[in-house]
Amino acid sequence: MNKLYIGNLSPSVTVEDLKQLFDERKLPLTEQVLLKSGYAFVDFPDQNWAIKAIEALSGKVELHGKVIEVDYSVPKKLRSRKIQIRNIPPHLQWEVLDGLLAQYGTVENVEQVNTDTETAVVNVTYANKEDAKVAIEKLTGHQFEDYSFRVSYIQDVDAAPPPQAPRSRRGGRSSRDQDGPQPGPSASLGGSRHKLQDFPLRILVPTQFVGAIIGKDGLTIKNVTKQTQSKVDIHRKENAGAAEKPITIHSSPEGCSSACRMILDIMQKEASETKAAEEIPLKILAHNSLVGRLIGKEGRNLKKIEQETGTKITISSLQDLTIYNPERTITVKGGVEACCKAEADIMRKLREAYENDVAAINQQTNLIPGLNLNALGIFSTGLSVLPPVAAPRGAAPAPAAGYSPFISHSSHVGSLYGVPPTSVISHQHSQAPEQEVVYLFIPTQAVGALIGKKGQHIKQLARFAGASIKIAPAETPDVPERMVIITGPPEAQFKAQGRIFGKLKEENFFTAKEEVKLETHIKVPSTAAGRVIGKGGKTVNELQNLTSAEVIVPRDQTPDENDEVFVKIIGHFFASQTAQRKIREIIQQVKQSEQKHQQGAPTPHHSK
Repeated sequence: MNKLYIGNLSPSVTVEDLKQLFDERKLPLTEQVLLKSGYAFVDFPDQNWAIKAIEALSGKVELHGKVIEVDYSVPKKLRSRKIQIRNIPPHLQWEVLDGLLAQYGTVENVEQVNTDTETAVVNVTYANKEDAKVAIEKLTGHQFEDYSFRVSYIQDVDAAPPPQAPRSRRGGRSSRDQDGPQPGPSASLGGSRHKLQDFPLRILVPTQFVGAIIGKDGLTIKNVTKQTQSKVDIHRKENAGAAEKPITIHSSPEGCSSACRMILDIMQKEASETKAAEEIPLKILAHNSLVGRLIGKEGRNLKKIEQETGTKITISSLQDLTIYNPERTITVKGGVEACCKAEADIMRKLREAYENDVAAINQQTNLIPGLNLNALGIFSTGLSVLPPVAAPRGAAPAPAAGYSPFISHSSHVGSLYGVPPTSVISHQHSQAPEQEVVYLFIPTQAVGALIGKKGQHIKQLARFAGASIKIAPAETPDVPERMVIITGPPEAQFKAQGRIFGKLKEENFFTAKEEVKLETHIKVPSTAAGRVIGKGGKTVNELQNLTSAEVIVPRDQTPDENDEVFVKIIGHFFASQTAQRKIREIIQQVKQSEQKHQQGAPTPHHSK
């Protein structure tokens, strides 16, 4: 997707003219320019550079008297369901964009592209090529405040007919044919697989020390990478004029810690020689979705790290978060040795939180058949559960499969971490998925935010999730919680509940130190309640250990008119979802067992 078409060229334009143009704009080419009559093709190293070239040149540069056009080179057979929208204002609410895209058809996936541009870029996949065509026609030039959307087709490799496998003269396939790229969620557009990477360490360093860290001719940073067997990215060109620059360190946990120690030593030495500062704090960047678990209940985890390492740790405010900055800054103050010990403990907690999220997301793909996590959008904050970390600070993140506006804008779980998800296989069901009813309890003061102005938010949420969402009347005026009744199939439940969890966090109904934990009720047949509890409470205890949710089956319940009773689930989003799925499995097992029993029962004989 990095090949560009350059059109409206004068016949007198040469290859050298084009190379000079790209060189002047500091746009790197990967291969030779292919010049035809009136147009040309060029390749760029990655999508980010391709976007920069389109934005910098198309309709803005004149060559030999003609204004050139620059766009993606997409063969007609690959112009299908996928489009790219650029020049999106960074402050645009995701729900507004969500609603706008939905006006022109069914949106299957939205992937936010990691770029260095000030505006946002998204890749959108519609359900069919007709919807995509309408979207391009309607959205091209669409004005939002002072921003005008720019839209292009991008390659839809799924639209191309499958290539015929070459046959050998004897009719068999060579072993090379079988070593080619394999299809599946972990393959990129070109078919290559992402390699697994370690969870990277992100730190902020004062800009005045960047030169010392790099060293003359890059020798210092080369020494760091060689000694620690790590890959160190210094984003020094980003955010010109900023007081601090981010550094991303890719390695094993030990390698990250070693590189961090060397960088701290370099800064401390430089500070001593220049008398710039007495003590340089260590600043670690962490995605907001992981920070709550680092802090721990009532701040216990953080206090423990402080006590054991002799450091003082503070975390930046939630108010500093934006769509382009989903990271919190963890500032550690103390000596170099103490800061290094704290870094190891902090990163251990963050890794655990991240790995738990990966496991939870992968588990969802197994618990809900056909659930396409990559296409779901559950949170409206623009912050993803599985965070992108390799992007420069302040640059538009490329969210992974977490809860971004449209969850997993990438086709890979934790794509920038390089962690692929378990395969998400679309199952064809012969019948519509069963409708489920879930009762979710939210703080009373959050009702207005959930409903939105003139009911717009709750309507958009219901449309997006494909669920019915109703707020039950308050039983008394001073009730602390209100019940939200969500009706829909499993995938709709996942989407609707996820966005509600996200909305509460976004609107600050939970503090920075709190994870969003809500109480959920689901109804089960009274005959299945005992199976949920298990002998001596064994099943319910196993459920709680497996899901990290609190599961309660209140005793002495009177079954309702449908012979059903409530099960209470209390926990954060993924814990609650996993518990709900597991309980639904138990219900299904009980129903199947009862059906078999009824079918196997002998028909009663009536005597005359």
